[in-house]
Amino acid sequence: MPSAVEDDWSDSDEEIGSEVETAVLLGIPDGAMEADTDIKDAAVSRIGGRPALLPSREPSFSSSQCRNCSYPMELLVQVWCPVEDSPMDRALYIWACSRSTCQRKDGSVRAWRGLRYNVAYAAKLAKKLAKKQAQHKASPPVKTAPTTNPFSLRAGSTPSPFGLGDQVFGQPISTVAAPVIEDEPEDRSDTESVTSESSEHSLITAMASTTIDDSPWRATPSFPPIYLSTVSEYLPPPPKSKIPQSARIDDPADEDAKGGKDINWAFEPYENSLEVDSVFDRFTKRVSNTGEQCLRYELKGIPLPFSSDDVFDRLFPVPAQDPLPVTKADFKVIPAVKRSYSTASIPTCPACKAARVFECQLMPNLINVLRTSIKDEDAQKLTDEQRMKVVQKALQKNAASDKGMEWGTCMVFSCERDCCLDNAREAKECWREEFVLVQWDD
Repeated sequence: MPSAVEDDWSDSDEEIGSEVETAVLLGIPDGAMEADTDIKDAAVSRIGGRPALLPSREPSFSSSQCRNCSYPMELLVQVWCPVEDSPMDRALYIWACSRSTCQRKDGSVRAWRGLRYNVAYAAKLAKKLAKKQAQHKASPPVKTAPTTNPFSLRAGSTPSPFGLGDQVFGQPISTVAAPVIEDEPEDRSDTESVTSESSEHSLITAMASTTIDDSPWRATPSFPPIYLSTVSEYLPPPPKSKIPQSARIDDPADEDAKGGKDINWAFEPYENSLEVDSVFDRFTKRVSNTGEQCLRYELKGIPLPFSSDDVFDRLFPVPAQDPLPVTKADFKVIPAVKRSYSTASIPTCPACKAARVFECQLMPNLINVLRTSIKDEDAQKLTDEQRMKVVQKALQKNAASDKGMEWGTCMVFSCERDCCLDNAREAKECWREEFVLVQWDD
């Protein structure tokens, strides 16, 4: 088992202070998605359902196939996540195979990045840039606020338990603390101000109108669709010790040693603690602050590892250490080993050769949400007598015998440049597979 890990390996904004807002956005379920317009809209993030494909040219259906069994997989999440100040509409799609024979195998979870050039939004960005340049010439430089996350909620917005608009992924805010610029392009779907033949085709919902009825994407297996909304992550202050510093703590082992008794029991807590996975313990503690989270999003951030396995060692490698001294004269104190996050082992983007960075990770609660959604949908089709039998069967069933997805977390690493290339040339749209690392639930 790896040694205990210090604070510097954990994801950004550690638990310090009172109610600290981190740079992480949390995706939480927000009710069943029933509106057909939302189901077809790529700008509406979702759990389950079928993908609203962003590129105008329908991607190959093989994108959703498991690399082990070749069967089509279910869509776990679709995240609307355009990069701020980029003219490209952008969505992330993550599929997983639920067949028991494919669990714990590479290729049973796959992620794809869809990009499409938005002509209307590009025109707004150019207009915004021109205004900024004009203001810069007319006034002295203004100090800008740091950018913590390109997809933070709009300034002044408050989470709504029933809202489907202000909490959906993809609400970029302006990060410049400068005089207000009129008509800033906050919403990519607001394209009425620009008229051109291509502007209509750059609408986010274009794929819905171009997909033919007999497309294999229409027949893919799927979970019932659920809205995926966002909230910022807040961490409570760390608990304060209630034991005074001057207090004396007696060790029962000392007394037993004096009495000559068997003291093996006294060391059980210490020995058992060696078996405790400190990484998993930290994961559980962090996630418990918002237990309903299904996804953690922090582009170019640091993932939250699930357990101390090979994936953890890969992302947080143990640094090289000097050999221990042999002679007493060379005795010296060896500081505790500290791990640091590294993506050196993550394959580069095959299209542009740029490094990949962490973007998001799926959380264990997502599996529970998907399972519940299936039961709820099936229950609506049953009579009262049938529903009672289903409940009784569920109560008698051993949870350990359930088949399905067994991962603890799935981490997605995407191209740092967010490239959109076709034969090494800039393209207007693309469909690229990104790298996924899975930590399985033991």
